[in-house]
Amino acid sequence: MKTTCAYCGVGCGISIRHQAGEWQLAGDDSHPANGGALCVKGASLLESLAFPERLLYPRHQGRRIGWDQALDLMAERFGKVLAESGPHAIGIYLSGQLTTEDYYVANKLMKGYLGSANVDTNSRLCMSSAVVAQQRAFGEDLVPACYEDLGLADLIVITGANTAWTHPVLFRRIQQARSRRPELKLVVMDPRRTMTAEQADLHLPLRPGSDVALWNGLCRYLVDQGLWDKEYVAAHVSGMAQLTETLADPAWTPEAVALCCDLPLTDLLGFYRLFARHPRTLSLYCQGINQSNQGSDKANAIINAHLLTGRIGKPGASPFSLTGQPNAMGGREVGGLATQLAAHMGFGEAECDRLQRFWGSPHMVTGPGLKAVDLFEAVHSGQIRALWVLGSNPAASLPDGDRVREALARCEFLVVSDLTALTDTARHASLLLPALGWGEKSGTVTNSERCISRQRAFLAPPGEARPDWWALASLGRRLGFEEAFAFSDEHAIFSEHAALSGFENRGSRRFDISGLARLTPAEFEDLAPIRWPVNEAHPHGCDRLFGDGRFATADGRARLLPLRQRDPELAPMASGEGTPLLLNSGRLRDQWHTMTRSGHVPRLLEAEPWPRVLVGPASLLSQGLAVGDLVRLENDRGQVRALVGLDEGLREGEAFLPMHWTDSQCSQGAVNRLLAPVTDPLSGQPMFKQARVQMAAQPTRWQGIWLGEGAPALRGDWWARRPLAEGECWLLASWSEEMSACWQRLARSGHWLRLPLKGGWLAISLAQGRIQSLLLVAERWPALRVELLASLLSLPLQAGGLSQTLSDAFAGDSRLVCSCFRVTEARIVSAIREQGVNELAGLQGLLKCGSNCGTCLPEIDKLLIQHRFLESA
Repeated sequence: MKTTCAYCGVGCGISIRHQAGEWQLAGDDSHPANGGALCVKGASLLESLAFPERLLYPRHQGRRIGWDQALDLMAERFGKVLAESGPHAIGIYLSGQLTTEDYYVANKLMKGYLGSANVDTNSRLCMSSAVVAQQRAFGEDLVPACYEDLGLADLIVITGANTAWTHPVLFRRIQQARSRRPELKLVVMDPRRTMTAEQADLHLPLRPGSDVALWNGLCRYLVDQGLWDKEYVAAHVSGMAQLTETLADPAWTPEAVALCCDLPLTDLLGFYRLFARHPRTLSLYCQGINQSNQGSDKANAIINAHLLTGRIGKPGASPFSLTGQPNAMGGREVGGLATQLAAHMGFGEAECDRLQRFWGSPHMVTGPGLKAVDLFEAVHSGQIRALWVLGSNPAASLPDGDRVREALARCEFLVVSDLTALTDTARHASLLLPALGWGEKSGTVTNSERCISRQRAFLAPPGEARPDWWALASLGRRLGFEEAFAFSDEHAIFSEHAALSGFENRGSRRFDISGLARLTPAEFEDLAPIRWPVNEAHPHGCDRLFGDGRFATADGRARLLPLRQRDPELAPMASGEGTPLLLNSGRLRDQWHTMTRSGHVPRLLEAEPWPRVLVGPASLLSQGLAVGDLVRLENDRGQVRALVGLDEGLREGEAFLPMHWTDSQCSQGAVNRLLAPVTDPLSGQPMFKQARVQMAAQPTRWQGIWLGEGAPALRGDWWARRPLAEGECWLLASWSEEMSACWQRLARSGHWLRLPLKGGWLAISLAQGRIQSLLLVAERWPALRVELLASLLSLPLQAGGLSQTLSDAFAGDSRLVCSCFRVTEARIVSAIREQGVNELAGLQGLLKCGSNCGTCLPEIDKLLIQHRFLESA
């Protein structure tokens, strides 16, 4: 069976088969997105199915109820709010991890039948600025490129993206293209020297937020040097006069731009010259562009440079917005954002009328609803009284996290559909509904290159879990709209969605999959990946858009936009203890969003097991800190505590804290508690990439490591946890309790044996002579091979075996370099120094490291250089 990955917007195909009583997973060799390749997250999907605390039946106020009772309750409460406060007092918040069919039913219910446009999605947080930019430039939310362009370009520019970590399979395609064609150049723009930047021919570590200046400067350079495509612009583009007037400002000279971006002039001009002389240029951009107070302008600045040179919709030449989630684009196709209607329609009178007639709806909305940040502020104020959250965790993912948590706690009626009751959002729910997860759900998703793929179910629904579209349609029927929501399966929903895309669409909208509207159930089941549009003009799909120079505007011309650089909106930092830092946030290679689906898989936490804030050497020295110390980050929004790590690729005075840690994995690690709800004024997308904080050491009286099943007997003032193959490991720390008091409290909680260790002690909990849990307490966390110590769990207590295991465990751990094949730095160094392997191919053959997704290749190259040199010396 073939399906698609549940994680990022690459949309990798996956092949599933059942053999010898087990499911087996591999990349789908025939899928155009990945050609068989998978990153470590995709390769671990079967492991993710062993879900802890899976939600298996509806719960109301913590009590199990049936689906009929749950749906009756929703109909009653939603109906009451509608009658008393009107449709604008109801909201739905969706997810880019839902299927297109889930999204479609939600939007039909809210915008066509309940009469509320307050239905938004967490795609607002990652893609809405790209949407606005494409609508402004092209007339519609359209991505012109496809993945084949990665192998056809002569210059690839990656800006605002750590593609090696966020889209590993795509970056592997870039690595392979460069290996085949060494002349292919790679330029990376990022304030951090990321794993992606490590591999660039040119890295531009620009000042955070200065992207518009850099791209405006490029346009000025192209105009001044006469290197723009005058014929293309004259035939296909509007706005040249206004752009030229804007670019005449001295702020866009190379010298001024270099100063604004804090870049060497020679490097800046080096990029401008590379761009000028490579017609086949592909510019990839992602959250570093979108998540800004002027994300829309940043994306349009990139698009301006491509329109100015006619590099759009051509093989190897386009601006290319990379999608963050598996179905962010599918959600946009059916109106998942509060600022759009289904089938790429807006809120014009004719469009609202067309959609109302197609749906036969009684209460069609006539204007946009509340965007995500405003939506939850309306929940906080009581304007929205009933809210349904499906497949998302806004308590952790939205900015100003403490206020969002307050909003959820105040909500009169909060419904949450999810896989687990343990998310930060689900803990506030009045009603919990058990949803289907990957492997259980069926439908379609659309990836970054407009490729529609099937997600297919190969597992039976567990317990009483049901599809999200089924729950939405069931509510619609209970509210009196039986005929409109009489969907029997995903095929019926997809057929209606596809038919709508072609309804009265005489080329006015490029999104058109009406060629798929009459698929039989069997044809839908067998649907192969296909890039839209799919209609009479493109019966087999379409690889690229705009190759003919015709755009989706009324006059068929694209739009150049005059843009100004605006500084990030940062609140002034009050004077106080600690080092002032500019904080950035982003993803780790092996984790996904708020870890709801990935945080319980042990191997995905081996490379980065604990919440770490990364800083440069000067920031460490200024506080007298060492790597691994516990530090406190705070500002007027909130406070976070995490371990401190060193990243010499950061600009000094800046810090990086991953977005993944929530209250489920760490007591005080959620970065969004520090972020103000500043948004792009056009897209409503939050500015996640900059916040001012102060960092200071967090003194502690003891630090501990606990190993066992379930929660530890004591937690201290701070904790973080990670799963192991057997049990869990928790880091603990306290600044309010002495080490001696800790032991006294522990001794009262059960049968513990205490062994003295240097600077502390090890407590062993026994049950029937077997080791049940271990607690190591000291002044500082020791370097420890946690998995080795955890191997003692459930074994009989034997002095000799315990002593040897402790000795081996305290010999220190080795950093994981290759997540795909779990290869540590120690094994790589041993192969180089002791086995004489002195080239990458040899390491790949011996250990397999670097032979799958390729994200560890720069680290392997460094180890080869370092240890070959040491050996020869």
